[in-house]
Amino acid sequence: MEVVAAAVGALVTTTSQLLCSCVSSKTNTTFNLHSNLAAVEEEMKSLTDRIEEVKRETEAAEKEGKDIRAQVVTWLKDVETLQPRVNAIQGQMVNNNRPSRCFLNCRKRYRASREVEETLKEIKKLLLVAGSFDSGVVCLTRVPRAVECIPGPSIQGQTTASKQLDETMKALADGFKRIGIWGLGGVGKTTLVKNLNNQLREASTQPFGIVIWATVSKNLVIKNVQKQIAQRLNLEVKMDESVQRMAIRLYERLEKEEKFLLILDDVWEKIDLHTLGVPVPEVHKGCKILLTSRLMEVCRTMTTDLVIKVEVLNDVEAWQLFCQKAGDVAHLEEIKPLAEAIVKECCRLPLAIITVGAAMRKKTKVELWRHALKELRRSVPSIEGIEAEVYKPLKLSYDSLQGNNIKSCFLYCCLFPEDFQIGINNLVQYWRAEGLIDVGQNWANMDEGISLIENLKDSCLLEGDPDGETVKMHDVVRDVAIWISLSSEDGCKSLVRSGIGLSEISAEEFSNSNSLDRVSFMDNNITRLPDCMIQCSKASTLLLQHNNALNTVPEKFLQGFEALKVLDLKSTSIRSLPHSLLQLRDLRVLLLCNCSNLKELPSLGTLTKLRELDLGGTCIANLPRAIENLSELRILNLAYTGKLKSIQPGIISKLSCLESLFMLGSGFRFCSKGEEDEQATFEELKSSFNRLHYLKISLNGIPWDKAEDLSWINRISDLELLFPPRQGTRCLLTIIKKRCSFQGLNLSSSQEWIGWFWGNSSSLELILCTGLDEMLKDFIESDASFAGLKSLAIDYCPTSLGQRGGCAARCDLLPNLEKFRLSWIENLNSISELAGHLGLRLNSLKSIEVKHCHQMKYLLSCGDFIQTLPILEEIKVNYCENFEELFNYESGQNISPDPKLRILQLAYLPKFKTLCRYEETWLCLEQVDVWECEGLRRLPLTNQNAGTIKEIKGESEWWDALEWDDDQTKSSLLPFFHPRQLGGFGQIKASAQSSPSDCV
Repeated sequence: MEVVAAAVGALVTTTSQLLCSCVSSKTNTTFNLHSNLAAVEEEMKSLTDRIEEVKRETEAAEKEGKDIRAQVVTWLKDVETLQPRVNAIQGQMVNNNRPSRCFLNCRKRYRASREVEETLKEIKKLLLVAGSFDSGVVCLTRVPRAVECIPGPSIQGQTTASKQLDETMKALADGFKRIGIWGLGGVGKTTLVKNLNNQLREASTQPFGIVIWATVSKNLVIKNVQKQIAQRLNLEVKMDESVQRMAIRLYERLEKEEKFLLILDDVWEKIDLHTLGVPVPEVHKGCKILLTSRLMEVCRTMTTDLVIKVEVLNDVEAWQLFCQKAGDVAHLEEIKPLAEAIVKECCRLPLAIITVGAAMRKKTKVELWRHALKELRRSVPSIEGIEAEVYKPLKLSYDSLQGNNIKSCFLYCCLFPEDFQIGINNLVQYWRAEGLIDVGQNWANMDEGISLIENLKDSCLLEGDPDGETVKMHDVVRDVAIWISLSSEDGCKSLVRSGIGLSEISAEEFSNSNSLDRVSFMDNNITRLPDCMIQCSKASTLLLQHNNALNTVPEKFLQGFEALKVLDLKSTSIRSLPHSLLQLRDLRVLLLCNCSNLKELPSLGTLTKLRELDLGGTCIANLPRAIENLSELRILNLAYTGKLKSIQPGIISKLSCLESLFMLGSGFRFCSKGEEDEQATFEELKSSFNRLHYLKISLNGIPWDKAEDLSWINRISDLELLFPPRQGTRCLLTIIKKRCSFQGLNLSSSQEWIGWFWGNSSSLELILCTGLDEMLKDFIESDASFAGLKSLAIDYCPTSLGQRGGCAARCDLLPNLEKFRLSWIENLNSISELAGHLGLRLNSLKSIEVKHCHQMKYLLSCGDFIQTLPILEEIKVNYCENFEELFNYESGQNISPDPKLRILQLAYLPKFKTLCRYEETWLCLEQVDVWECEGLRRLPLTNQNAGTIKEIKGESEWWDALEWDDDQTKSSLLPFFHPRQLGGFGQIKASAQSSPSDCV
């Protein structure tokens, strides 16, 4: 009992102490309320002062782009959270005055006192933390943000630019390491990349640890680029540091970044990344390079994986951009037509639109808009800002051109009218005449000219066409070229009055004419030229072509052009030429083609430097007198001179430098020796074959009997021989650089020499020829093999080979055949019938094309004879009404002929059902184009090759009816399907039923 009593006593004592301590604490808290309130008020004044100081420092640092310490940011948030509590306490004190010291409502008084006490502790804590801010609120070791905002105009609403932005973003995501963005100056390359940068900044997840922007500019200074990169990485920039030392520091810093994107804007020449101090993508797997340039060559030398060309705006975008800059005034009823015309003159170039739009902003007077339009139609408008903001930036592209005479070649292009498609051959012809390109021993050599044109295209100063036969100048670039030529900084001052609707030329047009180097009045409606001497003693080019009503060149007019090298009068109505022409002793090129009224020329014997004479399409009945004295003549065009019936013997052979002779369509036919007296013969021409490169003539008959007589052909690059027509069909032999074409010939009567062409050609085309069976039979019996022939096309040639069975040839006649085309061939069930007869194994075949073979049921029979087509890449089958399947598999065969097939085109095959065996998948297939093949219900595509496909074309109904192994395959291929509109194949359909003779 005593033990229990002691324990109970101890418990009571401990409990009493605890209760007394708790009561004492609460009592102190309660009684200290007034003193704590006073302390809160006092301490809060100190905290408020500190808050103001920190906020001022923080705002100033942020304006300077500095990063704020994380501790400061947290402190400001805590202060913001505390403020409402302090405000509530202070409000209560104002409304209720200070609470009395009486013990009424002790519980409520305690709670209030406790809240004040805790608030006081929080204030003191914040003041204590603020004491550590004496060293400043800015991070001492700044960590750069992943992506900084790069200010610039938005491309929102610009469909073209948005698509290019999406393409670039996709390329970055798809793993391309080096991307080039290129295009004409002023199209908005920098704007595009700024938008890309800012889109990356807004991304929810950052693909790069850091995005670095560096502007390069025309005069590359590596140290300046290094400085921009270093500043972005928060590396110290040392003024006296060498490029090499800075490169080492940059390299070491960038190596530590797991992923980074370097944007190099406005690059004009190759930048060595090692010299710059940037790890190359091939070494640093997380490195990507994106550059912008006006020059395609820069993208090449920087070894970009992908190039994206930034094009000018479309019409809608151009108008929207102009209205954005010009304001609502552009929509006013009287002004809108003028505004639309002004936008058209800006040729959809953003830089020009922005400049002109800003210049016209809020101008409401119609007269000002009319004047602006008139000025823009001049080559050198006086509109505010055009020269400084458009012409001079574009001139940088001109200034960057390097190489002999390329600047002068570029300025030559401004002689042509706006939007004129300049023939490449014609342009190089002018450049040759002016001595701007080195032609070497072959005057007709185009290599250097083509190289210069490609250089100008890569600099965005010329635009090409899909066929590669013409180029054109963007209108604003043309205006810049005219502006440059007028300044005559490089001695190429030009008078350009082409394509502006002139009806006559006055002598006043030639003010200061003695300083002119080139003159162009082409493509006008000029009816007469000044009948006086024009002093143009320096001018080397005079272009007057395509003035259809011009019928006379006055005697005096040419007298002042003594330095002329190029005179172009083609497609005019002139009847004769003045004798003053003969004073042009330096003339290199005289172009008179399609002057259909021109019947004769004066004696040309004094024009001893003449290199090219074009009389094609004229009405001359005889060659110009003394033409045999033109010892420098390289090119003579007499094509379509129907009235030219006679050429005296010896004249052609005296033209000792002649390289090109064009006479197809002429009334004169060369005969064999002894057939006709007093006429030029084919044997005479043969004496010139050692220098002739281009020969296109008509003959009275085939002037050779044996293959040995044909060795001269190998020396001619381009040959066309027209023979007398047979049964109303044109008979023509064409050879262009070992590509040979026979049209309308009887092959059976000339097997020996025909075989020579099979053995000496890389490409052979037979069109509307008879005797095919007999010729091939002769080849088979002689065990011939034509290893050099890589392409064979047989069109409209009757044959019965398909009706014969077996492999007639003992060896493969065409072991290296790569391309095979058949059209309008009857009596063939498949190519295998013809191939079997000729022993073809088709092991080198890359492309098969079949058209209008209406009896053909399948392409190839796959069996013992043709086991595989190991490198076949392309199949095209069109307009074969009985065609059922591509491959007919012989019983028991387990072979696949299509491992490398990339391109498949099928059109107008009403009975076609089967591409391949059901279980096959073509893993290399990239393009599928199907039209009017309603029976085709399956494609050899699965998820395995969905990543290879680039495009599927066809009718929407056909696509919807296709059968798939699973829905996922169709879904994954859907983005690559493009519904084919009527056009393309649809346009061909109209001519599908044309007869062979109509198609030739």
